[in-house]
Amino acid sequence: MSGGETPSAARATGPASAGGDEALKAAAGQLRRALTRLGAHAGGLFLLEPGDQVLRLALLCGMPQDIAAPGERVSVDSEMPSTDTVRTGQLVWVNGQESWMRSYPRIAVAAPYDFSLAAVPVTGPRGTLGSLFAVWPGSLPSSVPDDLRDGMWRLAEGVAAELERFWPGGLPGVDEMPPLILGAPAPEPGTAEAAESMAARLPEGVLALDNDGRVTSLTPAAAELLGEPEQRLLGARPWDELPWLREPFYELYRAALLGGRPASGIIVAAPGDHRLSFDLYPDASGITVRVTRAADDGSAAVPAGQDGAQQVHAGTLHHVLHLASALTQAVSVQDIVDLVADEIIPAYGAQALALLTAEGRRLKLLGHHGYPPEVAARYDNSPWFPSQPGVRGLGRGRPAFYESLEELNRAFPERATAQGHDGMASWAFLPLIASGRHMGTCILAYARPHRFGTSERAVLTSLGGLIAQALDRARLYDKKLELAHVLQQGMLPRTLPEVPGLATAACYLPGTEGMDIGGDFYDLVRLRDDAAAAVIGDVQGHNVAAAALMGQIRSAVHAFATAEAAPGRILSATNRLLMELDPGLFASSAFLRLDLRSRTACLASAGHPHPLVRTPDGEVRVVRSPGGLLLGIEAESEYPVAEFPIPVGTTVVLYTDGLIESPGTDLDEALDALAADLARSGDLPLEELATVLIRRATTARHRTDDIALFLLRSVSHPGAG
Repeated sequence: MSGGETPSAARATGPASAGGDEALKAAAGQLRRALTRLGAHAGGLFLLEPGDQVLRLALLCGMPQDIAAPGERVSVDSEMPSTDTVRTGQLVWVNGQESWMRSYPRIAVAAPYDFSLAAVPVTGPRGTLGSLFAVWPGSLPSSVPDDLRDGMWRLAEGVAAELERFWPGGLPGVDEMPPLILGAPAPEPGTAEAAESMAARLPEGVLALDNDGRVTSLTPAAAELLGEPEQRLLGARPWDELPWLREPFYELYRAALLGGRPASGIIVAAPGDHRLSFDLYPDASGITVRVTRAADDGSAAVPAGQDGAQQVHAGTLHHVLHLASALTQAVSVQDIVDLVADEIIPAYGAQALALLTAEGRRLKLLGHHGYPPEVAARYDNSPWFPSQPGVRGLGRGRPAFYESLEELNRAFPERATAQGHDGMASWAFLPLIASGRHMGTCILAYARPHRFGTSERAVLTSLGGLIAQALDRARLYDKKLELAHVLQQGMLPRTLPEVPGLATAACYLPGTEGMDIGGDFYDLVRLRDDAAAAVIGDVQGHNVAAAALMGQIRSAVHAFATAEAAPGRILSATNRLLMELDPGLFASSAFLRLDLRSRTACLASAGHPHPLVRTPDGEVRVVRSPGGLLLGIEAESEYPVAEFPIPVGTTVVLYTDGLIESPGTDLDEALDALAADLARSGDLPLEELATVLIRRATTARHRTDDIALFLLRSVSHPGAG
């Protein structure tokens, strides 16, 4: 048995690392002990970069850096356990492969292994410092066990205390410090103890790897099967020395290390084209690999790579799979800009992004991130200059990488006078090609000199293709959405009539999902100088048919109201008209007649949410009219009327159900919250009050329904309120 050297801890020394090493070493001791107590096989610490919304990996235990590299530097807004726990302040628990698919499908696609993970925020007196995570093999209970929960929180408190002790003035520029990589305690390579450790994992063990994938021990039989001398393999990663192992064996190694469970596969070896069976057995200190000659029984095998051909590791493909999954959810151009900014810029260390396309003989800036507005403005609507790198990318359809300003200026000597310097030091220009058409160019810019490795260039080029496909769909979506919104706005009243003694305000908020239009509407009809009618409604569906029916209902109600019919009769007549049209859709509606001389209001409702009324003394109540069926269900439906006073200073709130209904929300609680907002802010001018009442909806990430809000206030004279 032979041995080689392998480091148990590795980091480069940077300008800020001298003061940081002691803090991270202290945190590492706590992390190691906690992982042992909790039965986890790997874990790590992310730190929040000062002044930036980026988490950077600072400490890693039980896992090599290249496994964690795809998530080594991530935006806090990205979707992964270590960022979610920072945003929410709660423990995040993912218990096995099915849970990964449900909660984090992008990660599950890129790492389809069965392992469990817990993440907690690390918080100090000055706020959030970062997050900790621990990894267990296989699936664990759906609810995090109490001992694991308590252990993770205690670990976070201890690590926070160590960081505060060594960095009392706050975190330094962790961007300048490479992560501290810790291997689990392991025997000295090449010793009898190392051989015994390997044998303990596998009785006939033949090959041992540390957590960085380097060979620490192997038998002569293993060297013979692999076709290489022992001394060449010791201390090396097998896939680096044996190109035919690069892709298939690396994937087995990655599965065993991340999953914490054995992995097996058969690979056709390049020397002699014989078949080898690999069985990998991991634990906290490394992996034992059994290599045997596989029987030629027709079982499937993974072919080895061609000699001399460079293959991209599965870990390197993480971003391609991750972004591909994410881009399926992007519907607009801005969605794509945000996704690339959140997923690619942090992972590859870039600082700026610009998406360009050509319209006529000018460049059009579709979106940007990280560039100051004045720099981004240089690209937008600028003339088409062949001396611009972005234009060359559009014309030739080939990527271009420039690792310094000198290199860029040599390739484009006229660039400086045509466009000026953008303040960056390195650039990647990625052509965006979809269905054979040149969509545009994606520019990634780096504030410091950056070397583009061969694998990185290949992955970035692939990402350009994915972005182009999504961009093609998104631009079509944006055009359809713009058309839909113009159509819908055209069906809503541009202005509301002025009625003496009445102040009004209204707003409409479209949903965030889908590209069709909804059927929410509102209107105000001036009946006389001292009377008016207000109507609000919601047609079922989010399509052109719903919008068209909305227009018909609004017109019908307007016509019936002008004839000064009673509210109940107006809804009955509108319902009969809807039944005759037979559109196959239903609608809710509330009709309110306001007599500003007697200061009374009459309400009739067709299955619509109950209005809220705030009295002059600040009391808020719900007006619960008897109501009737939705419009379009039964031709002879009747709509009873409820009457209530509206003295000067009374505010009436009409709204559609999108304001209080959302998945997972209790309707009574949502209505109570709306009433509380009205009670607190009811004295504000109506425009400001509308902003307050719709605030929760505007901050929601996903709105499945449109929202219409209509406010009316009884005032002493026109324009007051």
